[in-house]
Parts: sequence; structure tokens; C-alpha cells
Amino acid sequence: MTQQSHDTLQAELTYLWKEKRPEVTAKVSEAAAQGDRSENAEYIYGKKQLREIDGRIRYLSKRLDYAEIITRLPNDRDRVFFGAWVTVISEDDTQQKLRLVGTDEAGTKPGHISIDSPMARAALGKRTGDEIEVRGPEGVGYYEIGDIEYLEP
Repeated sequence: MTQQSHDTLQAELTYLWKEKRPEVTAKVSEAAAQGDRSENAEYIYGKKQLREIDGRIRYLSKRLDYAEIITRLPNDRDRVFFGAWVTVISEDDTQQKLRLVGTDEAGTKPGHISIDSPMARAALGKRTGDEIEVRGPEGVGYYEIGDIEYLEP
């Protein structure tokens, strides 16, 4: 994952753990003090929120524990690797500029696609001018690698 993605996930984890969870826990405690919990909508909803928050905290913690942060550019910048901005040209000469990112970053910004997507897998290791065949749900598409660029991490 990129450093930016790591920082975003870490910020979300900190917010959930330090702010959101204590806030919801306090609301659940207040609702529990009102008596009968079986018909107390605030209590039931609060408990549901806590389960969702705890699930997200577990996911983020595991994700961050095993995350590999890519902090350097590849030696061969003429080929497509993780973090590259790649311009792909379709058969009808339509151009798309895409960045190959981790699964947590995919779709968060325009042009960011998962390294595991069919387009990214087909483009990995290719050079400018290479043709790629992308097999997706809509069928097979053919593209040309138009440009490859990397931004400093």
C-alpha cells in the first residue's frame, strides 16, 4: 500500500478507537441505565453500532499490521509496477490515466484501480507501446500502454 493509504487507514483507526467508540459506549451506558433493555431502541441500536465499530477496528488493525508500505520507486521506471500512473489507449483511441494502488485505495480517487484488477494485472511489467489483453466481465478488451510515470513517494 502507499504511505498515503496507510496514513488514511491509521487516521480512521485512531478516530474509531479514541473518539467514536467512547462516544457510542457512553450512549449505550445511558440507554442501559433507563431500565428494560429488550425494548430500548437506543440501547439496541447502540450495541449494533458498537459491533460494527469493533469489526472495523479489528479489520483495520489486521490490515495495518500486515501492510507493506511501498516507499521507493522501482529501479526500472520504463515498466509498469505498483504505484505507477499508466495511460492506456483502447481500440477506439480513448485514453484513460490509471494509477495502480492497493485494494484499500482503489476507487477512492478518480483513476485509482486495484493492483488485483484485470487491467492492472494485464499491465504489470509492460512498457510503453506494449499491447495488453484484458479479460473482464464485459468480455475481452485490447489496449496499448501509452505512458508510464511515477510520482515521488
